[in-house]
Amino acid sequence: MTQEQWTAVDRYFTDLLVPPDPALDKALQTSAAAGLPPHNVSPNQGKLLLLLAQIQGARSILEIGTLGGYSTIWLARALPSDSRLITLEANPKHAEVARTNIAHAGLSHIVDLRLGQALSTLPQIAAEGHGPFDLIFIDADKPSNPEYFAWALQLSRRGSLIIADNVVRNGAVIDDASNDASVQGVRRFNELLASEPRVSATAIQTVGSKGYDGFAIAIVTADE
Repeated sequence: MTQEQWTAVDRYFTDLLVPPDPALDKALQTSAAAGLPPHNVSPNQGKLLLLLAQIQGARSILEIGTLGGYSTIWLARALPSDSRLITLEANPKHAEVARTNIAHAGLSHIVDLRLGQALSTLPQIAAEGHGPFDLIFIDADKPSNPEYFAWALQLSRRGSLIIADNVVRNGAVIDDASNDASVQGVRRFNELLASEPRVSATAIQTVGSKGYDGFAIAIVTADE
């Protein structure tokens, strides 16, 4: 199996199951033109996020890591028009691009984009009384994943869904001696998932146009 074949299979499923969408396509084009890193989820992964949010019946979503707003658009489209998605982005340029993309998708009335380091804005969100959220998507700097998970628990309820992207790191997650801070952050996050009695979790490996990686998915089974 090769990256070329993984990408071709992704294209096959995307062509069948994820029809072209002007707003989403524009978000990718705008992000690329602005020089943002191509770290957004793939189209079929975005569709998965939308389906999970719909299955959850979500009315409130917290996203940690906005980038150009591609996954934000997918998630926001799962929400009723009177619901709210709060998304956190540390990079001002990324936030500016994301706001443009979200507005072009007609979702500015649902999406509240907060600029700043997430570990600074998360306490503000809690202080403002937001939450518990029905779904929390973690896709930001991996060294901070353990802290993001702690906040996700604080801002969730029994039945909330917590999803984290990029937990396989091209297989490097099994290397306990890795010098990569992202690998070690993901490893600590996975260990917290395993030891936390308030969640039931699993992780799945993925291959496709984004390479070899995976998602962790947890449901909160008990209140604190």
